Amino acid sequence: MGFQGWLVMTGSARMAGMTDPDRIWTEAAGRLRSEIGEGPFSSYIAPSAVRADGAGQLILVTPTAYARDWVRKNALRRMNELWLGLDGLSRRLDVRCRAEMGSVAPASQVAAGRAEGATVTPLVQPIPMATVGPVADGARAVRAAGLQERLTFDSFVEGQGNAFALAIARQAAAWADGHFNPIFFCGPYGYGKTHLLNAIAWEAQRLRPDARVVYLTAERFLSTFVRAMQDRSTAAFKDSLRSADMLLIDDVQFVGGKTSTQEELLSTLTALIEDGKKIVLSADRPPMALSEVEPRLRSHLASGLTCPVEPADRALKLAVARNRIETLARLGVVSGEAMPEVLEHLVDRTPGSMRELEGAVNTLAAVAGARLSSLSVDETQALLGSALRGGPERRITVDEIQKTVADHFSLKQADLLSERRTRAVARPRQIAMWLCKQHTTRSYPDIGRRFGGRDHTTVLHGVRKIEELMALDDQIARDVETLTRKLRG
Repeated sequence: MGFQGWLVMTGSARMAGMTDPDRIWTEAAGRLRSEIGEGPFSSYIAPSAVRADGAGQLILVTPTAYARDWVRKNALRRMNELWLGLDGLSRRLDVRCRAEMGSVAPASQVAAGRAEGATVTPLVQPIPMATVGPVADGARAVRAAGLQERLTFDSFVEGQGNAFALAIARQAAAWADGHFNPIFFCGPYGYGKTHLLNAIAWEAQRLRPDARVVYLTAERFLSTFVRAMQDRSTAAFKDSLRSADMLLIDDVQFVGGKTSTQEELLSTLTALIEDGKKIVLSADRPPMALSEVEPRLRSHLASGLTCPVEPADRALKLAVARNRIETLARLGVVSGEAMPEVLEHLVDRTPGSMRELEGAVNTLAAVAGARLSSLSVDETQALLGSALRGGPERRITVDEIQKTVADHFSLKQADLLSERRTRAVARPRQIAMWLCKQHTTRSYPDIGRRFGGRDHTTVLHGVRKIEELMALDDQIARDVETLTRKLRG
């Protein structure tokens, strides 16, 4: 809906005489969420609540002073425009933090009392508090944008192939003056780039809780920018990024081929660099190898420090496997330690990425449980069966995956390539895409082309959706496991 359309709608609401603050706030907040983005909204607006002070003044109460200042600077003006468009009583909002407020009444109760001509005494009503303290308030912001809490420097395992990248990441997280800008991590899928960006964001926010650290994937950058253009709210989108003290963007290769998105990213990087703000990026290739990215943007990406993240050697993989077992032991999933020869067998039979190795360790832990420390190599092989790669691997094709998935879900292969979006077709299609990414060497764009000419961002969304659901939905996890066994014979 464009801005003029919004004015028409809010004008109608005023004529209808909407006066309930809770209803008005629900309407206004929904629009504000689409304008400023999910990350800022979840961090600063969602934990807040509209209350009324003793004089009946409507107040947006934020959990912290930092959130109050952010709202006052970035959102209060627009918030009042939306509120006045909806409120039949033409009231305005102010913003204060929880520490500034005494006992206040819910705004809806004050409004009801005034409508009845009663004298309203503010009730002792606790104001909703943020679930984290001031130091973690910034961390709440980056977590809302998709960071994973387990991906920190403490959980990152150092080895020969990533030692330089880790040192640079720590330097960036410490806000060190004089380091190269931007920093560009590059390397194969599944060897620690996302882990490093997550770790930088967490540590940078811990060291400077007042700073604005923004982390997002290139997919999120793309989708948010497209939505901002559709809603005619590109100014808010630009401000949300260019007000960052540190901007981290993962998987930059996915902006390739999107002209307007590349132009916006270039403008954002230029503005931040000129203001002395920190930029950290990652991709599966060095900047100048991103052939689908416009030359000027490639030049900017390559203008700082290009830092490779090399594939892990055997020693590093063993260290990662041990680290994962220790983590699972602390969580109570397993008891004791695995025998060295068992971990060596696991590493040797899992020659893929670190993610695949972690998956194999997780599988072993889930199957073994308290028996882990007593398992022999032969027992491990018997327990895991075809989950481990034994010897030369049979080549699995996209066509084979599509046929296997279609048969499993009682569909036709053509259904997976069609435009049908019903759950009965869309979910198997996403599972098939996930399997293609796991068991073939095809890129996201190539997989998309083989699924009816879909965009690579659609494939990426499908893959990440299945990764998310496998941890939450037992049926999906069983379907994926069954299909994997069928594909591996």
